[in-house]
Amino acid sequence: MGIRPFTYEDGAEFTSRARESKDLHHPWLFPPTTAQAYTAYAGRLIEDPSKAGFLVCEKDDGAIGGFININNIVEGGFQSGALGYGAFAHAAGRGLMREGLDLVVGYAFGPMRLHRLEINVQPGNAASIALARGCGFRLEGFSPKMLFVDGAWRDHERWAITTEMITGPGRR
Repeated sequence: MGIRPFTYEDGAEFTSRARESKDLHHPWLFPPTTAQAYTAYAGRLIEDPSKAGFLVCEKDDGAIGGFININNIVEGGFQSGALGYGAFAHAAGRGLMREGLDLVVGYAFGPMRLHRLEINVQPGNAASIALARGCGFRLEGFSPKMLFVDGAWRDHERWAITTEMITGPGRR
């Protein structure tokens, strides 16, 4: 398993996997399912310096198992970004996203020189909360009506991790 940046050439596989995973993603997540939507989505991740997108790929055949994006990257005194992610149905429950998120956190705190990453999760999304917790993120708060998702403003829990949490004494 590994991570790599999004490319425009990944569109056909990504959108196929997204269509196959609609039931898994609903009502939490709506990745692009058409070529046109993927091109716009990937373009933002590839060209916008305030974003970085990573595909979580299986080691044997390079198949895309999921994706992890760092959004709203702010440098300067903040050195922070907000994570969004999703597994595809064929890879769900196999530990790929845990490994992928660990790699993205390492990359963000290493070469990207970020200090803090945050994940905002709807309280009912048990799988996403388990992933955040399992990767060492701590629950920091609750934001009512934070994001507009699936036709309504949704509450979110705020989970975060800082470089000190993974590099301090007794840490991984």
